[in-house]
Amino acid sequence: MIRERIVCWGHENVRATHKSTLEFTKEDFLTPRGDCILCIKANKGIRDLSEEFKKALKSGKKLTIKIMVDEIEDELTAWGDERLILDHATSMVVRKSEYIDSRTLAVRADKAARDIKREIVEKLKNPEQKAVIELIIED
Repeated sequence: MIRERIVCWGHENVRATHKSTLEFTKEDFLTPRGDCILCIKANKGIRDLSEEFKKALKSGKKLTIKIMVDEIEDELTAWGDERLILDHATSMVVRKSEYIDSRTLAVRADKAARDIKREIVEKLKNPEQKAVIELIIED
């Protein structure tokens, strides 16, 4: 099992209503237009993930993403792809589609921003709210 842990924070503009993507970012701001962003000030961007983790993603492995905010948890599944670039400095985007750019972490996800538990989204409208994101690839 390969595991990456990301810590990020809420923002008053968190809406998480996008129907096909979900994003975590290292940026320290969020405009109302960023409707796929769940949290900001992440301690990692795609570029910061381990080489072992990126290699597993590029081999097409299944990725489990656990989102934990206080006692509330949500989970989604997505897939790696050999076309992944995995070098973006600030953002990680999980997509329901198979579209790939430098911000894409995984594709063919079973959830997007609007599918995340609303209790999590509500809590993440508070800039003081911490979220922990676990990225898990099982062999």
